[in-house]
Amino acid sequence: MHPNPAFRSDDRVLHAALIEETGFGMVFLTTPDGPRVAHVPLLLTDAGTLRFHLALGNALTRHLDGARALAVVNGPDGYISARWYGEPDQVPTWNYLALEMEGPVRRMDRDGLHALLDAVSTHHEARVTEGMPWTMDKMARNKRERMMDMIVGFELTVEAWRPTVKLSQNKPTEERARVVEGLKGEGKLALAALMEQFGQ
Repeated sequence: MHPNPAFRSDDRVLHAALIEETGFGMVFLTTPDGPRVAHVPLLLTDAGTLRFHLALGNALTRHLDGARALAVVNGPDGYISARWYGEPDQVPTWNYLALEMEGPVRRMDRDGLHALLDAVSTHHEARVTEGMPWTMDKMARNKRERMMDMIVGFELTVEAWRPTVKLSQNKPTEERARVVEGLKGEGKLALAALMEQFGQ
């Protein structure tokens, strides 16, 4: 996390939107085998918990239940060239959104895993524009059950939210406008749009 308080945000709506839009993140844990990370689809529940699943053979699977873990979701990011500023004595930097969430993890039961998989696929299938949405009931039951035997569902109760929303909030309005135009010129449209939306 960047230490500048200007880049903090307690906006839980923004946090939820970042998780929902990205849908993917990393879960970190220190294990007896050393530090490990898993790259996973993530689902934020209405209760504010974070759900995900791992392959049975993942290096984290056997250590997560009852452990305290860190989950990270990254949003748009981009290099900010010093040439975009009006003042010559500036340095380059990096703008980004990142959300760290820390808390205890519990292993989900079979019904919870099924509900998680159904919710994740329903959420993302709604974004696919062509054809009918895929659902779990399209699979033969025995095959679906065998595949579910190979994964484990987890739920992280978020006790600490540590967001960084670094969008040049520490710069004057005219400098921010120059940065936005520079990002647009580089094709970093999502980051430019976030700068226009937040941190004014």
